[in-house]
Amino acid sequence: MKTTTSYKELITQAEYAESNDDLENAVTLYERAVKAEPANEYAYNRLMIIYRKLKKYKEELRAINEGIKFFEEYHENKSKELFGKNRKIMQLSNALMKSTGLQDKKGKSIYYPEPIGKWQKRKQTVLKKLKK
Repeated sequence: MKTTTSYKELITQAEYAESNDDLENAVTLYERAVKAEPANEYAYNRLMIIYRKLKKYKEELRAINEGIKFFEEYHENKSKELFGKNRKIMQLSNALMKSTGLQDKKGKSIYYPEPIGKWQKRKQTVLKKLKK
């Protein structure tokens, strides 16, 4: 009989490993937590922090990119879910976003909802570290 570890259990184990400086084990557990519940940003954040501590910038960049990709798709799907059935509401929403400067003329979002915005900044920092 195979038992699966819940997201909360994985986080608890990862935090314990991290507090005992067992960072490699903590990484493994946080990676499993991300797979178990990808819509929860906590595990992504901890992975990014640990990879920075370990100076594993490529791995940190990978975690950032995966998190950004997931949350961009998540927010896009939520928007479609909320407005997709009503074309008029979607048009009004897009017009409002453009008029307030949150979208460019082509309809591309300038504003990034959290956690995407802070991860975009973190990504720039990691890219600078990788260029050194």
